[in-house]
Amino acid sequence: MRRAALLAAALLAAGVGRAVAQDATEVDDLAQLLAAQDRREFDAGLMSREAQHPDSLVRMRAAMAMGNIGDPLALPILVRLLQDPDTTVAVEAAFALGRIGDRDAVPDLARQMELLPDSSRGPWPQELATALCRLGGPDADAAIAQQLRRHPADQAQNDEATTQALLDAWRLGRGSRTAALLPDYVRRSTGQWRENAVYSAGRLELPAAAPLLLDATSDDDATIRMWALRGLTAALADSAHLTHDAFVARIRSLLHDSVPGVRVNALRALATFADSSLVPYVTTKLIDRDPNVPVQAAATLGALGGSRAVAAIVLRLAQPGTFALQRALLLGLAAAAPDSAVATVRPLMTDRDWRMRFMASEVLGAAGTPAARAAALTLTGDQDPRVVGGAFSALGQASAPGDSAVLAAARAHLTDADVVVRSAAIDLLGRERDPALVPALVGAYRLAVPDAEADARLSAVTALAGIWRSGDAARARVEQSFLAAVPRSGDYRVRRLVADLFGLDVERRYWTSVLPVETGRSAEDYREAVRRYLFGSPAEGSMLIVIETDHGVIDVQLDPFDAPLTVDNFVRLVDRRFFDNGRFHRVVPNFVIQDGDPRGDGNGGPGLAIRDEINRRRYDTGVIGMALSGPDTGGSQFFITLSPQPHLDGAFTAFGIVAGGLDVMRQIVQGDRIRRIYR
Repeated sequence: MRRAALLAAALLAAGVGRAVAQDATEVDDLAQLLAAQDRREFDAGLMSREAQHPDSLVRMRAAMAMGNIGDPLALPILVRLLQDPDTTVAVEAAFALGRIGDRDAVPDLARQMELLPDSSRGPWPQELATALCRLGGPDADAAIAQQLRRHPADQAQNDEATTQALLDAWRLGRGSRTAALLPDYVRRSTGQWRENAVYSAGRLELPAAAPLLLDATSDDDATIRMWALRGLTAALADSAHLTHDAFVARIRSLLHDSVPGVRVNALRALATFADSSLVPYVTTKLIDRDPNVPVQAAATLGALGGSRAVAAIVLRLAQPGTFALQRALLLGLAAAAPDSAVATVRPLMTDRDWRMRFMASEVLGAAGTPAARAAALTLTGDQDPRVVGGAFSALGQASAPGDSAVLAAARAHLTDADVVVRSAAIDLLGRERDPALVPALVGAYRLAVPDAEADARLSAVTALAGIWRSGDAARARVEQSFLAAVPRSGDYRVRRLVADLFGLDVERRYWTSVLPVETGRSAEDYREAVRRYLFGSPAEGSMLIVIETDHGVIDVQLDPFDAPLTVDNFVRLVDRRFFDNGRFHRVVPNFVIQDGDPRGDGNGGPGLAIRDEINRRRYDTGVIGMALSGPDTGGSQFFITLSPQPHLDGAFTAFGIVAGGLDVMRQIVQGDRIRRIYR
């Protein structure tokens, strides 16, 4: 009963009540669309045909596919779909136009916004507003500003286009007409309008809104307090010609707020003032009933600096604490007293636990001193490749180009068995931009071709592109030794990076084309995905996964409709017990918890990459998304939001929502264990 109730609640919260195609013969149509999206292949004939399909589900999936493919040639088809009689189709068309980013769509979107009734409701006005804000430019700005003028701040809040426009207004920029209207909504509106206006005004750090953001920190709504604090920085005080004392006094009062997320954001705001006199107020937060508040306090102490910050950090380090807090304290010490940090972590460099040695490498990189450089060089001889990779990353921060000892260590690891070590070594060589290194870098690329993970291939391409840009002679050498000499990569990520860094014309000259992506899926695979995830409903509870942690259970309801291939990949990993006994390798207080890395150092994956399936799900609290290192680089690493994060909307594949265990989720700190994930 518990699982069934959770499933029903999660589906209701996610708004899942979608139409499903009735004719099984349409499986082929939907499979072709899914395949085209996955291959990133825009087929004008296919998209035009499916955009006129009698079934609205097919038309909707066509719009979703075109948005994820991202080809501007889809613009005319999507513009026609804006007037589809089924609003579920029109909504997806608006979202897709915003994602593609072609401002030629602005007049059509603006026209649709002008036609909205005075009291617009539902996803259609929301996505029109988001698309216009995402596209930006003078015409989009004018359309959004006009929408706000139609619905003044003191009007009854019955217009969802205005609600969404206020939340997305930050995308239009600080100097936009829309931004100039935000202070009035912060001052005079209430509820959701005020909350959203505070978010955009704070994110833009609008000088005119500074006094209003100060007032907003007293709001009864915790989200408004959190979002107001994001904007209360030293830079805003200076641009608004307000004294730091006025800001600091208000921020300090929120260090004891009843909501942990507010306390975290207050600590972050104080960090921007870099004022060591604030240390005593922050020190009190090194012990807090919420486990992540002390982690942020340690980081803030490092930013404030001074002898009192150092003393507070050293004192807290001598007391028991979590791995996450110890790491944060050491990184804070590296910021406030680099030499002291290097001395403090020396014993960790020989600790039996690789995580402690890896943490030492992180601290050495943050310290960035000559002593840190020397210590990091010794760690390049560590027996654990994760520590070696961390040491090379530290050397990138603690040494300058031309350092012969660092270069020698990097060259010695170009043939390392570990792909991350090779990638980090290549990165160090790449910053030299030395044409003499071309043969070694090409050799490193060739060695990386069969790697399951792409890290070393991508690092080699980046390094060679840096040399290519350094002069005509270097350009010719790189093209002859690399692009003309190695076979066209079978890895779409590599081809895409070559096109981005060398230019599409150069990529085509040597490797023909970036697209399509070789997905490894057959036509039947796509048909099976359609049958399983788009037709009918999965078996009750089968899309509810359980994350069992040391703190308790987190239930996540996956959404296969919006992200079928992402969910398919994820549940396959779950069924393989891929995630069991892992650790949350990244936790950012009041932002996200992240896991899915089998290495545990933030660099691991499943040996494959999946394409993004960006969808309309908003990143509210408890939404699960795919972590990325660039477009279409998802694999196994996932994150869950600890609070609303509107800036993530439409940027990462959202594929589910926490249906139970929010209190457990908020107790997670970096290093905590996942016992198992199952369904």
